[in-house]
Amino acid sequence: MPSRHRDSLAANCDGRLTVTRHPDGCLLVYPRPTWEVRREQIAQLPYSARALQRLLLGNATDIDLDSAGRLLVPGELRTGAQLERELMLLGMGAHFELWDATRLAEHERAALAGGLPESAAQFTF
Repeated sequence: MPSRHRDSLAANCDGRLTVTRHPDGCLLVYPRPTWEVRREQIAQLPYSARALQRLLLGNATDIDLDSAGRLLVPGELRTGAQLERELMLLGMGAHFELWDATRLAEHERAALAGGLPESAAQFTF
């Protein structure tokens, strides 16, 4: 975990995290208190969202930062997200996304090629 996030995670959740899969192919990394709220929201989804529940809840794994601020991602989650050698950790507000760097570049390229979605049409930089 980058040092700029370690102190905040130590203060807010004692370095206790939950990692799960995301439909886009990355891993989601949540501080445990944030995950507990999200877990309840996901569990309340209707039966028609069962596949999403299986992906998110069925793959959720609790992990703790070690004394050096590292997190050991279980092998089945690394395999599921096709994490190889070079990784990218993206801060997304209340959680992080952990991507294989090559897959993230491909995903971003494909997303940007389609242009901004209508819901972001009024956004300015």
